[in-house]
Formats: sequence, C-alpha cells, structure tokens
Amino acid sequence: MNRRHFLGYAAASSLMAGCRWPSWSVIPPWLPIKILDGGMRQGHQFVRDQAQHMPSPSSERNVDTVILGGGIAGLTAGWRLAQAGFKDFALLNGFEQYGNASAGQWQDVSYPRGAHYLPFPTPESVHVQEILRDFGILQGQNLGDINSYDERCVVHSPDERLWLGGGQYWHDTLMPPAAKDSADWVQQQRFLKLVNGLKGKRGLDGKVLFAIPIALSSQDAEWRKLDTLTFDQWLDREGYTSEGLRWYLDYSCRDDYGFGSDKVSAWAGIHYFASRIHDSEKDHQTSLLTWGGGLNPLAQQLSQASRPQQLMQAAIHLVETRDGVQVWSTDMAGKVTLIKAKRAICAMPLHVLKHVFPQLKDYGFDVTQDILPHVPWLVSNVWLNGFPREVGDVPLSWENIVYGSKSLGYVVATQQWIRVARPPHSVFTAYHSMADQAPEAARAWMQRASPYELLDVGLQDLIKVYGTDLWSCVAGVEVMLRGHAMSAPVKGYLSQKGLLALRDADQKVMFAHSDLSGYSIFEEASWWGWQAAGKLI
Repeated sequence: MNRRHFLGYAAASSLMAGCRWPSWSVIPPWLPIKILDGGMRQGHQFVRDQAQHMPSPSSERNVDTVILGGGIAGLTAGWRLAQAGFKDFALLNGFEQYGNASAGQWQDVSYPRGAHYLPFPTPESVHVQEILRDFGILQGQNLGDINSYDERCVVHSPDERLWLGGGQYWHDTLMPPAAKDSADWVQQQRFLKLVNGLKGKRGLDGKVLFAIPIALSSQDAEWRKLDTLTFDQWLDREGYTSEGLRWYLDYSCRDDYGFGSDKVSAWAGIHYFASRIHDSEKDHQTSLLTWGGGLNPLAQQLSQASRPQQLMQAAIHLVETRDGVQVWSTDMAGKVTLIKAKRAICAMPLHVLKHVFPQLKDYGFDVTQDILPHVPWLVSNVWLNGFPREVGDVPLSWENIVYGSKSLGYVVATQQWIRVARPPHSVFTAYHSMADQAPEAARAWMQRASPYELLDVGLQDLIKVYGTDLWSCVAGVEVMLRGHAMSAPVKGYLSQKGLLALRDADQKVMFAHSDLSGYSIFEEASWWGWQAAGKLI
C-alpha cells in the first residue's frame, strides 16, 4: 500500500483497502479532534533548533548522578537507585513524562497514548520479575501461570479476535483460520512447531538462542547469521508461501517493531515468537498484563520511588568535564538550569541524544551510521458514549485486528472492568505504524497533515468494522503523533558496533534506552535502566 502521497482525495482513497471512499468524507464535521505530538514541538525548539545558541542558565544544582529521560529506562534506573537507598540524584522527566507509557483520561476512563501491554516475564527477565513482585503484581512462582499474577492485571477474556471475510464475521484468534490438512494449515503448523522448538534452546555458548532481554541471547554465530537476511527473505527461503501466515507474521513485526517483515531482520522476526517461553498457548490462557491506561500505571509506580528526585525539565546539552558532567536543562517556559554531577545516565532516544551530547562519538558511536531508523506511529483514541453495534456472535475483545489491514487494529480501555453491565463510557485506541514509507517522509507528512487526513489513516480499521455506525457513539477523538515512536531492528542491527559500544560504557556517562536493544518494549527499556543503576550501586 503506497503512503507516499496523502494530500488530496485520490491519494486518501488509495489508503483505504476494501473501502470505496475516503473515510474522512464520512467523518462528521462536528467531531471534536485533539492533536498531540508527545513533546515533538518542544524537542525541535529547545534541542534541535537551539543547539547552536545555548541560553545562559539562571540557576545551578549539584548532585552525584543525573538521569536524562523519564521514560521506562530512566524511571527504572531511578527506581533501582532509590531501592538501594541512593538519594543524591536528579531525574529529568523530559518533554513528555513517561514517554511511550503516557496515558490520557476521558470521563472516568484511562487510556493509553502508547504502549498498552506487558507479556508475562521470561526466566531471563529477572529485572521485570523483581519490579512486578515489588508492586504486588507477580505473586507466585510459575511465571507462565495466570494464577501467579494479580488477577486485576491479567488481560481478561475475550482477549483477541480477527475481522475476516471482507467484514462478514469475526474469528476468535489472530492467526487466520485454515482448513485442517490444507496447504495453509500445514505451513502454519510447521512454523509454530519450529518456533516452539526454539523456545529455551541454547547455542554453543550455553546461552538461550532468543532471550529477553536480547543482550542475554546466545552469540552462536550460526544462528546470528539470520541477521544477514530480512524476515521475508528467510520465509521465502524456507518455503513459507501461505498468504494468511505471511500476513500474520508481517502484522506481528509491525506490532512490535514498527516495520514489517520486508525490512525487519530475520533474527528479530523469529525472536518475536521464540523468546516468550511462558506463553501458555497450550492451556488457551492469556499471557499478558494490561491496565486501562496501558503501561502508564506501571510507569507511575516506578516513578513513585524517585519522585523527590524528579525535575519537570528536559536535558538540552550535556558535556563531559574533567571532574564529571554538566547538563543544561530547560523547563517548558525556557528557564535553563545548569546541573553538575559526577556521572550521567542517558536514558533518552539516541536520535535526541546526538543533538544533546556532542561527545557521543568518543564513546564509539557514529551518529551518521549507528542510529537505527525510528518508525512513526499514530495512536488514535476514540472517546465513546456507549458502544457501536457489533456484528456476529464473537464478542468485543480487548484486542481487535482487521485481516489484511496495514493498520494494527484497536484495543478497548474498559476491557479490564469487571461489571455485570457494560460501562456507559469507553475508549477505543487504534494503532497505526507508518511502515510503508521512509520515516523522514512519514514524519514530514504528520506535521503538515490536516486532522481529517490523520483520522483517515488512524481510524481506518474502526471505519472498516463499524462504518458510519461508529459516529452514533463518538464524543471526540484524540490523535497522538509519535514521530519517532520506536527504533526498528532492521537487517544487520545485531552487529551495529556503536550500539554495542554504548551498552558496555561504564565511564562518567552511561546509556540506558530501548534503542540499545534495537526495538522498543518495556523489558528492554527497563533492562538498560536496571543495568546502568547497577553499575552505580
């Protein structure tokens, strides 16, 4: 699907696979639309555009350690330091507190503006286990058993469904159905048998082949060769031709990595399926944790431990000195503070850090070659008075995906509410990864597109499912523009020397962000925050 041209009637209609008219032509003109950019405007203003004209600080502060960034990586670092009794640090929250784990509120409903679930932790994810135990979420010993978790946080049934047949019916799993013993069914079973057999398998170095965090994965050269191919190239080589299977695998890549199977590394594509060794599929039980606001409640709990050390400021310049580091930070009003510290933990995206820290190259990172592409996303939250009419006998689920779509479906914020009757209000959160054009072009379009053009892309799955019936319930829509939502593990990413160098850094400046893993999930972000804090402790 071509998304290089978005302006104009013909271009917009080309985006709507299966529709005969552009969706914005039926969006009510009275619809309230709110556009957010996740701090992108402030980032451009204070970091990118003013980099050559650094304002003079109006105040000064001295601490032992400064943490640059208030996303999951920075919050985990602050949480671990606070847990260890370390108090002499400052955490700069950035232009959007909690980053991709931020959330919104409409009526009495919290909803995600980014990440919306956390899988049960793997045995290697000891850091996640400790976080969940500290918060009372993980209560038992069996990591793959729903009875080991606070039942309020486990995704409730029905958890997923797939829109099929050109809009005729729902199927109750995300894998497209195939008749038993058909060619499609045989390929599906062959792929599932392969990845299930890889779960927990170890390489020649004794490490798990596909681990979370990926830093603990085996370095077995034979398996790492997968990173020299795209996932599509590997699937072609292995004879996977089933249309349904290939769509499902492409959807899975876009959902976790931003890019589809045509760009994602084959190693990453297989890692998606082979790394979750406690998915409990055989028991037909969920393996996910979620909250109405996505991962925001988890971020807030992490944040609480270091609340006294947090500053509602963003780092705009970092310099390493003979005695430590100096950080220029700004609040939203442009007031600049100079922070002097012995050490810094850089928990911000690398595409931002390259503007903030000119000495990054001294740590072995080449900003012209080592930054992975960041895929833009649209996160559209639809505020609902009541619920639109459903088709068929498969009920509304937590996750609702449209087969064949290039969008990523929608989740229901009130799915976790335990009530006899449906609540009077809800929020549907629709996700769209702009994977089919160059990230730079997608970001440029996001900045110039009209609200209706944004909705035309962001709400396409909801329009396909509900048509104009949707508007009978809609009270408004909020669109979050995430221009640099996540780094993508493209072919060759495992051997990026710059990323490997930053992972090992243990000097005056340390690095902690999911970018170091090559893709954006809670487990990876928190791992690097955990590691950086551990070096200090």
